[in-house]
Amino acid sequence: MKIAIISDIHGNSEALKATLKDIEKRQVDKIICLGDTIAKGVHPKECLSLIRKKCEIVLQGNCDVYFSIEHQNIDEMDELKQKRIKWNKSLINKEDREYLLSLPFSYEFYMSGSLVRLFHATPTANDIAIANVDKIETKYQMFLPSENTQSQNIADVVIYGHIHHPYMDKIYNKTIINVGSVGNSFEVIRNKNKDSDVLETTKSNYLMIEGEYGSREYSSDISFQFIKVPYDIDKELEDENLNIEKENYRFELKQGMYRDMAKINENFKKLGIDVDKI
Repeated sequence: MKIAIISDIHGNSEALKATLKDIEKRQVDKIICLGDTIAKGVHPKECLSLIRKKCEIVLQGNCDVYFSIEHQNIDEMDELKQKRIKWNKSLINKEDREYLLSLPFSYEFYMSGSLVRLFHATPTANDIAIANVDKIETKYQMFLPSENTQSQNIADVVIYGHIHHPYMDKIYNKTIINVGSVGNSFEVIRNKNKDSDVLETTKSNYLMIEGEYGSREYSSDISFQFIKVPYDIDKELEDENLNIEKENYRFELKQGMYRDMAKINENFKKLGIDVDKI
């Protein structure tokens, strides 16, 4: 069975449509979404409609929750946060918000002997960023079960989203994979003197996993394929004047960089990484 795993569409309908077209071309058996269908882009309604139609499993992302719940303390927030919440909520209706809040946190299955567990960010929370530069012990925690996982078994393979850049690593005979982002791809390790063409990053990213679905026997092969799909970024930005954060959104889509690199660099420092020497 071929399973396409997508994540972090963030209201980018052009990226999602191009990705779904590519998935259809590859004759994939099922599609799983790891969350964050909404927020940032101006087309969350269209993205939600496509996700609900095309995906067999949809998990809950942090933005799905944040822009769907009622914020009791919204009047105490700064003006920008209030604007972001109100604007993103205005793009979807009550039924959409109820759907997003009803989504499951985690999903798991066996494939060719491996217990594969999926979630948006971590087994315990959907808003914590674990990246390729994190310590081995931090990554190991990603394989452990929690009250949010379907079983209490330790996973062999974990697949997640949230950080918007794809990678794969092996530790303790286990495999950790981030699928990247469909609609808001970026890299955090950047250097203007060393970077390749920005189009290496700004394409839509997703993962295809292939193997014997449901099998607990190690008697068949399993494979993981990262796929990058080009899409028309300029067409997606045609409606950017409707976006209250249009400068940030354009920057992320066109430059493949997070809007607040100072925050990223501060996190690097906590890991003992000198960003000026990267």
